[in-house]
Amino acid sequence: MKTSIATVSIAGDLREKLAAIAAAGFDGIEIFEQDFIAFDGAPREVGAMVRDHGLEITLFQPFRDFEGLPEPLRMRAFDRAERKFDVMQELGTDLILVCSSVHPEAMGGIDRAADDFRELGERAAARGLRVGYEALAWGKHVFDHRDAWEVVRRADHPNVGLILDSFHTLGRKIDPESIRRIPGDKVFFVQLADAPLIEMDLLYWSRHFRNMPGEGDLDVTGFMRAVAATGYAGPLSLEIFNDQFRGGSPRAIAVDGHRSLLYLMDQVRRAEPALQVDAPAMPPRIRADGVEFVEFAADAAEAEALGALLTTLGFAPAGRHISKQVSLWRQGDINIVINTEPEGFAHSAWALHGLSVCDVGLRVEDAAATVERAHALGAQTFRQARGEGELDIPAIRGVGAGVMHFVDTKSDLARVWEIEFDAVVPPAPDPDAGLTRIDHLAQTMNYEEMLTWTLFYTSIFEVEKAPMVDVVDPGGLVRSRAIESGDGRLRVTLNGAESHRTFAGRFVADSYGSSVQHVALATDDIFATAEKLARNGFEALPISPNYYDDLAARFPLPDDLVERLRRHHILYDEDGQGSYFQLYSRPFGEGMFFEIVQRQGGYAGYGAPNAPYRTAAQQRLTRPGGVPRD
Repeated sequence: MKTSIATVSIAGDLREKLAAIAAAGFDGIEIFEQDFIAFDGAPREVGAMVRDHGLEITLFQPFRDFEGLPEPLRMRAFDRAERKFDVMQELGTDLILVCSSVHPEAMGGIDRAADDFRELGERAAARGLRVGYEALAWGKHVFDHRDAWEVVRRADHPNVGLILDSFHTLGRKIDPESIRRIPGDKVFFVQLADAPLIEMDLLYWSRHFRNMPGEGDLDVTGFMRAVAATGYAGPLSLEIFNDQFRGGSPRAIAVDGHRSLLYLMDQVRRAEPALQVDAPAMPPRIRADGVEFVEFAADAAEAEALGALLTTLGFAPAGRHISKQVSLWRQGDINIVINTEPEGFAHSAWALHGLSVCDVGLRVEDAAATVERAHALGAQTFRQARGEGELDIPAIRGVGAGVMHFVDTKSDLARVWEIEFDAVVPPAPDPDAGLTRIDHLAQTMNYEEMLTWTLFYTSIFEVEKAPMVDVVDPGGLVRSRAIESGDGRLRVTLNGAESHRTFAGRFVADSYGSSVQHVALATDDIFATAEKLARNGFEALPISPNYYDDLAARFPLPDDLVERLRRHHILYDEDGQGSYFQLYSRPFGEGMFFEIVQRQGGYAGYGAPNAPYRTAAQQRLTRPGGVPRD
């Protein structure tokens, strides 16, 4: 499997782009003409620089407005092509992309275009070069890969072939199955891109909203299955035009791109095993059975305050680590770990972020296979020195350079709490408030990171992404997307802050990076839980009385139910399938909080309509800078 990416896909100058592309593991590049022209080195120097990075130039592009022109424009087009051929030979690449013409004087006609390409093929062959024809979705006469193939077929020249681009096919809603009938040796190159489904002008959509395969809504897997069925064995290349990527980290975008290609071909191989797919072997996507633990990094004072809050939430101390300053708090199937070690990863996380979630543990079918798949997809594995009696728990780096550990039932990992912790006698009276498990984790990040972490989760785990939701905050918008397993055992919401004025944006700024901002804890009876929490001394986030007056107008709820909601500061939502109850703690640390939820019926959301009222309440209790008010 040879991977490639167009230089236009990532930010930076040509040197920066090449370094990022090589570091991400790509085999080659499509050199985009703008990047080459803007560089101050000669073509031979550029070619040598590419090869010095261990890359090859898989394609030179684009050559525009070639076919179907009247004289003297036709002859000028051939003259332009010869000049580009000169550059290609200096660069050391043999394939040029010719996209279908949008020239206002271009004339239609398959045979006319085929005649032009037959002559261009002759000229290319004389130099040992090849020509690839691509149907632009907005081409004047040719905008369908089937018509482009007919031009190539009639040109009938060994140095003229077809270039396929997933966006141009799928963006026009053309069935990719027709690709299967094209001979693989006549497909010279394949470009891949995804995109969110947006109704807008095709050219504008293409130039601003493309993203990596798996990050959008197009059926790139179906497209690639059809391509693979032709027997095509050439490079798989990304051509991404995206405003967000142009301003992002070249290294991060390149890593995402390489991961997207590996994940795509793994999907193709599993969807159609009969195809001969050249892709690295890896375990299938991992089924996660839920969150095993959430670990906070803290100093002694913060640990004491967090322990007091957990007590009001119904948690009790359940264990002390055999050799480290780490405590375990438990309620139901929920494990909360507080780490105050003066050295090691948790301490480093605390030094950078303050009180924060530094580690999340997931229950999976096979912990070793999880890390194997994650590593194959470019995730960073994590290990640190183990003390005597400690288990070697497989782990990778996750959101915000935090850690994600994996626990399964195949080994002693399932007994980690018995092996690594000394039991602590629970206090009397028992503070248990009826919390049963972690419903979901909410990870807050800059908006630019959301595609990265969406792809991270969906490529490694057996989860799907929900549609993006706009969450209204008094300080601006926060974009939210849920990542969910089919059975709901694993739910993660990714919340992208676009402004530091929002509660989420202040959290990212004040804690110096992306992290878990809140943990949602499930109960089967939120009113019984609220009563017990009140007896424990829990202080709920106070919600404006106006919310409950409006709630009674929005939903046909009994007056006594609205009054119970008001009394306990519980928020409510319903979606036609079921209902959702939410109760929040007050903010702590740099803007973290706990949420208590109850799902009834088939409710599948996260209470997004309530977000403006929740964030307004949190803003009222938080001083500028993110620090909770006394």
